[in-house]
Amino acid sequence: MNVGNKKTVLKMKEKRQVSQAVKDELKLFTKTKKAILKALKDNKKNVPELSEELNMPTDRVLYFLMSLQKYGFVQVDGIDDMDEYFYYKLKDNG
Repeated sequence: MNVGNKKTVLKMKEKRQVSQAVKDELKLFTKTKKAILKALKDNKKNVPELSEELNMPTDRVLYFLMSLQKYGFVQVDGIDDMDEYFYYKLKDNG
């Protein structure tokens, strides 16, 4: 990046301040993303299992799982014996 562009970026950062609420939400998203990915590292799990392990409401776990699936971090890996819940696993990106 050349010096002119660097100055422009710094000026834009000064002009457009990000609210603390947005910063806090991004931190929470990153923390939750890491926790879910760590929980799925060794084996596949469904939403209730993740919810219990992470001590998080199932709707929030599902929201994050759908975001992680959309952006290619996790994938569906079958359905349980009762045909109630999908299992999720880390996506093989290699």
